[in-house]
Amino acid sequence: MTIISAPAGSGKTSLLRAWACRPGQPRQLALVQVQRDQQDAQQFWLALLGVVRHAAGTNGGAELPAATPDFNAPAMVDRVLSELADARSGVTLVIEDLHELTSPEALAQLTRLLTNLPPRVHAILTTRHDVRLRLHQLRLAGELAEIRAADLRFSERETSELLDASGIALSAAGAALLHQRTEGWAAGLRLAAISLTGHPDPERFVAEFSGSDRTVAEYLLAEMLDRQPAEVQDLLLRTSLLDRVNGELADLLTGRPGSERILLDLEDANAFVESLDPERAWFRYHHLLADFLRLELRRTLPDQVPVLHRRVAEWYIRQGQVVDAIRHTQAAGDWADAARLLADHSFSLTLDGQTQTMQALVRAFPPGADHPELALVRAMGDLAQGRLDEAAAHLAVAEAHVRTTPPDRRRRLGVAIASLQLALARRRGQLAGVIEHVRFLDSPVTGPSDEDIALGSDLRAVALMNLGTAEAWTLGLPDAPDAERHLREGAVLARKIGRPYLEVACLAQLGFASLVLHSFATTQRRCREAIALAERHGWGTEPVIAPALIMLAATLVWTGEFDEGERWLRRTERALQTDAGPDIRLLLHQTAGILHAGRGRRHEALEEFGVAEDLGSQLADDSQALASRVTRWLIATQARLGMTGEARALVAALDDERASSGEIRNARAVICLAEGDPVGALGTLHDVLDGTAPVQGDVTVMEAHLLAGLAHRELGDQRAANQAAERALALAEADRLILPFAMTGSAGLLEALPRHETAHAALLADILDVLHGASPASSGQSRLSPAEELSPGELRVLRYLPTNLSRPEIAGELSVSPNTVNAHIRSIYAKLGVRDRSSAVQRARELRLLAAAGRTR
Repeated sequence: MTIISAPAGSGKTSLLRAWACRPGQPRQLALVQVQRDQQDAQQFWLALLGVVRHAAGTNGGAELPAATPDFNAPAMVDRVLSELADARSGVTLVIEDLHELTSPEALAQLTRLLTNLPPRVHAILTTRHDVRLRLHQLRLAGELAEIRAADLRFSERETSELLDASGIALSAAGAALLHQRTEGWAAGLRLAAISLTGHPDPERFVAEFSGSDRTVAEYLLAEMLDRQPAEVQDLLLRTSLLDRVNGELADLLTGRPGSERILLDLEDANAFVESLDPERAWFRYHHLLADFLRLELRRTLPDQVPVLHRRVAEWYIRQGQVVDAIRHTQAAGDWADAARLLADHSFSLTLDGQTQTMQALVRAFPPGADHPELALVRAMGDLAQGRLDEAAAHLAVAEAHVRTTPPDRRRRLGVAIASLQLALARRRGQLAGVIEHVRFLDSPVTGPSDEDIALGSDLRAVALMNLGTAEAWTLGLPDAPDAERHLREGAVLARKIGRPYLEVACLAQLGFASLVLHSFATTQRRCREAIALAERHGWGTEPVIAPALIMLAATLVWTGEFDEGERWLRRTERALQTDAGPDIRLLLHQTAGILHAGRGRRHEALEEFGVAEDLGSQLADDSQALASRVTRWLIATQARLGMTGEARALVAALDDERASSGEIRNARAVICLAEGDPVGALGTLHDVLDGTAPVQGDVTVMEAHLLAGLAHRELGDQRAANQAAERALALAEADRLILPFAMTGSAGLLEALPRHETAHAALLADILDVLHGASPASSGQSRLSPAEELSPGELRVLRYLPTNLSRPEIAGELSVSPNTVNAHIRSIYAKLGVRDRSSAVQRARELRLLAAAGRTR
């Protein structure tokens, strides 16, 4: 690695260009220039990844990841390292103007990149001053070359060579004096050479040339400016307040056409104007020239400065470059307009991954400036950083301000505030109390102008996403249809307005919410669709896709596909490295717990359930449905490990409402069985089995039947045990659930069930495979298209097709009419693409919807 560290004008870029253009350069060059005052790490890393991919030739046509609100810097570093390692030849990675990178996080991750470069990669950094990179190990190992200002200073001989090459006739004494005055500073010498060109008395010019570097720079720049025509001087002064300028902007600020030609001529004359793109449409001024010109502008045209900034701001707004527009509005001193712009575009900027830039814009307002609309922006920043109390306080200020806002803006701000309140409530686990308050988000948020409609689309998509997410995480059936509708509408709108991050977010939450209303197969399909879309945009391990990842992992675990479920669980862990929400982290540990429990690793399961229980304590009362599931598994696992005293103590600590739920009744039954009290277990399960105890779903009832079967078996009532097992299998059939049988230790109960007496032989065989350590038969449903998936009723009929039972006999077994059986069989034939019963059985076995022929135990 090489670091070139020297002040402005020392020749760093010129040195790099000369080196890169030398003959026989064997390496591919990946060059990225850090943007001025770069505060967002994400923008830097995306640019770096782009140039690395291009140089390494590894892009394969794949699109670069888009900016996101949730940026995983360590994962991005890994991606860049992978691209460099896969390069077809050596790569030189050049990072120019590193001093402009002000993000501590980006610098920390850059250190990690630079200290882990593959062998064929050479890194070169240029900076005006040393930055905080921990490179001492490279320095000690002799792998770091450092070029400093002293190395770049011109010698007296080199000064003479420069003057000769510029066609300037100066005596040896004059050249030596110029070298002495400039101390070999490259920019000073270059500026002097420009001023000396055509000068009537070069020796006198050098003799009068003196002062510090700053004085020298100002003198030379003034000398150069004074020699320009009046219209060029005017253009340079009026456009100096821009970091970069093009012909259209220059025409706007000067009020005259033809500015692009002047800029091109200035660059051709090496007059410290440099083009920024191959088309030579955008230009920048040398930093020293720009600083001086701004000083001259304030001195000569002070009244024009705010006017010019306003013109630029309006131009940037028309171009959709909001950040630049806000900066120039601030520079014009129009603080109220700047606050309004920032508040109106805050959601769009967040979606573009510019949260840190937004906070920098907030800090640019004068101390003590009373702009209530900024409270909304501050709340967004606090929420992104996990400062929930501060976010709530700022939202309260913003909400109070809404009542005094003009009617044309009141609706928009109200929607923005409500959407953030939902996001805050979800992070706190306090959803139920907020949802009813913000139901108005269901209606459109558009205004009369095109700008309002565009802003409203972004805002409405975010509002639909947050509302649907809040409804989904209440985990209740009443809210599930609304959640599904809102998330679908949000995804459709996000796709329409070109917001893929929002679309992925809505689809990920939709996958999470699907299980309340749909089958496991449908839920898995939706999760995989959301994950596939996220992967296309490079967000496969970002927090935005975590709900789909964890739900896919959980459904796989529930269907006994433990290895596959564990793979998705590990991926969820990577996606949640930067997410602080207790609800989804609770799900992560809960799923890890049921995975361990299903594999019989009860000590590991207890540890995961314990962590999940602690996270559940951070949720508010209205989110206890999520926490109650963990509590019941924690109690049951303690009991199965012989820790019945601890389990009973945990039950005793619950309030009456939770203690009377079906989930906790099942856990108490496990305690009774562990204590050798099957009669007590049956008594505890009575209200669950007769439907009087409140339950969160059929899984609780299924588990109750299994526990009842174990109790009956312990009491010697095999007939009642078989009936209980059959009822559990019937409940498990539609989604082919296996986990409850594994968690309850029901192998002996199922093995005692006569095969000829069960209507669920294929499922029974799969369950026993898993309980004895084999992988389950993967569901053929996953290989059928959505239109071909068999319904629960069709699956029940399918189980009887391998038997010798006639259609009326099957109807009798299922307690349905023969017409219903006939309709199901016709549908089965159509979906499986067959014409008769034997072909249907064969195709179903190929798809693993039925156990293989002759499969017995």
